[in-house]
Amino acid sequence: MTSNPKSLGYTMPPEWSPQAAIWLSWPAGQPECWPGKLDAVESAFATIAATISRYQLVRINAPLTRHEEILRRILINGGSEARVELFDHPNNDVWCRDYGPLFVKHRETGELAVTDWGFNGWGDKFGPYDLDNQIPTRIAESLNLRRFEGGMILEGGSIEQNSLGQMLTTEAVLLNPNRNPELSKGEIEHLLCAGLGMNEIFWLSSGIEGDDTDGHIDDIARFVDDQTLVISRERDGRSINHRILAENRDRLADFRLPDGSRPEIIDIDLPEACEVPDWRLPVLPASYVNFLILNEAVLVPVFGQEKRDRNAVGLLGELFRDRDIVPINALDIVREGGAIHCISQQQPA
Repeated sequence: MTSNPKSLGYTMPPEWSPQAAIWLSWPAGQPECWPGKLDAVESAFATIAATISRYQLVRINAPLTRHEEILRRILINGGSEARVELFDHPNNDVWCRDYGPLFVKHRETGELAVTDWGFNGWGDKFGPYDLDNQIPTRIAESLNLRRFEGGMILEGGSIEQNSLGQMLTTEAVLLNPNRNPELSKGEIEHLLCAGLGMNEIFWLSSGIEGDDTDGHIDDIARFVDDQTLVISRERDGRSINHRILAENRDRLADFRLPDGSRPEIIDIDLPEACEVPDWRLPVLPASYVNFLILNEAVLVPVFGQEKRDRNAVGLLGELFRDRDIVPINALDIVREGGAIHCISQQQPA
């Protein structure tokens, strides 16, 4: 990192910037991750991949032995026009947002590069993760892209940025001793800025109940443009999420854009508690801000709650007037702790 991406002119574009592709990692041969649900989850992934492919290219990490079956599933869901590329990149699990490459782009030439950060299974909670940790290197090699090592443990779901050099994250994740115990807060900020071309790191506190990641930002606060944030809200004062999310909103009162102005902050209610009897997560970490922005669409996770789903889809439709809003049932996926944003990673154009 002596010649780091920022010093060389690279920065990480915001998600709403033009994209070349969306990366997914297929739930290949992982029945232990999805007890009794693997077939349903693979069907959900096929639907998501087919939906994305109607708007832009989908690139999928998966072992070569599964490619033919995966493509067949996707084509059944999306028709013969599905734009899909499969890569022989074996993986342990599906959360490509967290272990996949964080792409940076040169401000002047537009050259794309990969930043490769360490992944340790969200503080060594879940393993194995050796194959997942190799995905950024494999993608850089497959696409013939320059690769920079980040120098610390970092999951993509723990950061959120605009195009003004400002990044949001949470103390509960990046200051957790299960990630980078040898690094100070200042050192973490330096690595984030140097590796991803940022100028400012703004810290929220923690994330929602049931989040195995310790509190990823992409369940609680997202930029929809440079001046606008949507944040999760819990109206029920009896819920632990009420206090957590209220504290995060209070902190955002101190957040300023580079010109000194305040961003517009828009609340979006969490779904009602999604509970699975006798499951390891008594309450699933379901959130409507775990959406995925595409070039011409936004995929929004919904959870079988007619009124709240409709309200969330309507609100995001007002914020993304130039994009289709596509609801995706995420109940089977969120059972293991994530939703649409968590399984995906955008590759800038």
